[in-house]
Amino acid sequence: MRCCFFLLVYCLSSMTCSELLSRHKRMWIIDSFEMEEENPGPFPYVLGRVNIDRNYRVFFELFGEGVNLEPTGVLSIHKDTGTLYVHKAVDYETIQLLKLGFNSVKTDSSLDTKLGIEISIRDINDNPPRFQRDLYELSVDEADTQGSHLLTVLAYDRDQRGTPNSTFHYEIKSVSPNSPDTEFFIDGSGAISFKGCLDYEVADMFEVLVEAKDHGEVVSLSSSTTVMIHVQDGNNYLPIITGQTGSRKVKEDETGSSPLRLHVTDKDSPGSRAWRARYTIHGDKGEHFRIETDPATNDGILTVVKPLDYEKGPQRELSISVENEAPYFSCKVKERTRSGLWKVDINKESDAGAGRPHSADDDTHKGGDAGAGRPHSVKVVIEVEDVNDPPVFSVDVIVATVEENAPTGTWVKKVTAVDHDTIQAKDFVYKIGNDPAGWVTVDPHTGDITTVKPPDRESPHVVDGLYTILLHAVDDGKPPMTGTATLHMYIADQNDNIPQPTVDYVTVCVSDGPSTTNITAFDRDDDPFGGPFSFELLGDVEGEWELNPSHGYTAGLVKQPNVYAGPYTITLKISDMQGEFGVYNLSVTVCSCSVLPNCLSRRHTAEKADSAAIGIVFASLFLLLLALLGTLFISRKTEFTHLQSDSSCGDTLVQSNTENPGTDCQVPTSAQAVPVNDNHHDRQDGQHETGFSTMEHVKHGFIYQRTEDHWRKDLSYQFSNRWNQVEDASTMNLLYRTYSSRAGLLALLHWRLASLQDTENELLDYEPHVYAEEGEPNEPGGNSELENIAIPDDESFQKALKNLDARFNQLASVCKPPNLQN
Repeated sequence: MRCCFFLLVYCLSSMTCSELLSRHKRMWIIDSFEMEEENPGPFPYVLGRVNIDRNYRVFFELFGEGVNLEPTGVLSIHKDTGTLYVHKAVDYETIQLLKLGFNSVKTDSSLDTKLGIEISIRDINDNPPRFQRDLYELSVDEADTQGSHLLTVLAYDRDQRGTPNSTFHYEIKSVSPNSPDTEFFIDGSGAISFKGCLDYEVADMFEVLVEAKDHGEVVSLSSSTTVMIHVQDGNNYLPIITGQTGSRKVKEDETGSSPLRLHVTDKDSPGSRAWRARYTIHGDKGEHFRIETDPATNDGILTVVKPLDYEKGPQRELSISVENEAPYFSCKVKERTRSGLWKVDINKESDAGAGRPHSADDDTHKGGDAGAGRPHSVKVVIEVEDVNDPPVFSVDVIVATVEENAPTGTWVKKVTAVDHDTIQAKDFVYKIGNDPAGWVTVDPHTGDITTVKPPDRESPHVVDGLYTILLHAVDDGKPPMTGTATLHMYIADQNDNIPQPTVDYVTVCVSDGPSTTNITAFDRDDDPFGGPFSFELLGDVEGEWELNPSHGYTAGLVKQPNVYAGPYTITLKISDMQGEFGVYNLSVTVCSCSVLPNCLSRRHTAEKADSAAIGIVFASLFLLLLALLGTLFISRKTEFTHLQSDSSCGDTLVQSNTENPGTDCQVPTSAQAVPVNDNHHDRQDGQHETGFSTMEHVKHGFIYQRTEDHWRKDLSYQFSNRWNQVEDASTMNLLYRTYSSRAGLLALLHWRLASLQDTENELLDYEPHVYAEEGEPNEPGGNSELENIAIPDDESFQKALKNLDARFNQLASVCKPPNLQN
């Protein structure tokens, strides 16, 4: 409390008494003054005086709107007397109130009093009502009825709202031209309407002057706008058909011709909806005709759109009426009343019998009269000219059923046609229009259809058992006319096809267990003469081949493990559901699929060889030719030297009692394997020359004696297969030495040249040769090929076997079955 008291004393001591009094009076408003807007002066004139009762002298100051704030320079105050002066006029529409501040100052320049002063501006009628637009334009239809709203004009006044200066009314000052049957009026909202009737023929446009006038007390101000009203021609005159031109004839079965043109007259404005004609056809039951309006002449053009039949009548009688696009309308003033709308007589199409044609003989029709309104119509007769009609089949689509393989001369169906021409009966004959397979014929006079070939249901011309034939009936008219019918001949199926396999060869892979390939069959016959099929293997195949499953559309051919790689032929019997069967020799190729996915991969790869591979072949041939020249040069020596083996095993051939093929080993055929020495002319075993071309000595190998043709075939087989199957260097060296002799190079060269001409001679197309000495079959139960080798007891053979090196084992492993390899 003590702190607050000292603070109050300090504040009071810092102010004078006059300052405290002035703060209490600074917001007081001592008086209000009023100025009239747009006061013409003379300036300055006295507005009033500010009075302050003081015993001492004070000076007056004035500031705020009208002094130093906008609008500046309007007011001032005499500093000694407090008189207010006005120096220029103000506009009420710009500012309605001036707010000012007033100060009284003592002689020592200290503030005595601070007050507020408000000066209001008094409005005078200095603004007339103004329309939003100086010109209004609109179009009205002549058929608009009295009282219809045409247009609303709008004006506004800037003077003070709610005073007579801003209150105004609308008034039509003039109308040009002045029609006695038309009077325009406007209401307080500015909406313009009319009384009576609009008549395009009397006035097609009205110019209406509209005034807006305020209610000012001293002076009344006004302004005006112009309204241009364009009257659109209404349909108060109906079109009248005045004539017909054209042949009025049309040929039967003809479309697109125009046998008649109608001409009309109309007093309404050309080109308007009230003038454009619209025609209607009455009595056209078959809708054979169409009528269109010529946009240039307003004529009606009659056109045939559907063929006419002379036999149904030689004439067509029609009634054609015409009206306008715009509905008919007429208006006449009967009485002009002083208040409200006038009494008028209005005739509309809907009230005057719209849709009821008015005949040309009706003399009551007068366009524009009160009783008018019905469309004008005329009767038209169109003559139909007879032409040669084609014969007509009694049925357009004929259905018949014939057994498959029916004998020639089988009756199928009888067709019938008639000619409806009535002027002259004509003869006609039946003909085959389209018979894709040539199976039938038709009697030209009776229409009986018979077969000339046995029908085949499996023919490509038969679709879903249906064979389609087109039939014609041709008359002897000029020109001859043709009628057409369709014959659908259903072919009843017979079991005349045996089931067949889809392919004549299959492949199967070597495996330790049974392996299966699929055999699919088909039958061209339909149910019940087709599948599912029964499959059966013929011949002695027990333990080697079997079928599982053996019934259905696909059978599984199962190979047992004891069937090794190579080509085989099996005999397969396939029977359908009715017991009809076929027997087929199916080629089966068994091969290893460990490297390539199937046996056909190598062949497919060869078939895709491109030009780059051919270039490589030519380069190889060139190198072979060089090698051949070198070989020929060396072979000219008179003496032959023995090729020395770099192995200690010698030139001994161990004869085996068995010759079982390996898993993927290609065994040469059509040759006799015999031991050889270094010289192919002098045989150590005393055998004489056989006359065959032979190969040079091959270490641990055989000489294969063949004719030159055999060499071409066998070398292509051996070179293309063995070279790809070699996996070790010693065996590759063996093959290289086999084909490095002169005879081998010659045969290889022949093969290379032949392969360029015939790329189809591949591994899978090669037929295996027959061994000269096949040997005895294996005894069952053996675990190894070595158990069946017969080795003499003499020491020379035992010694030779001991001296064989590791390359013999590698060569033996090539022909060893997989299940015997470790």
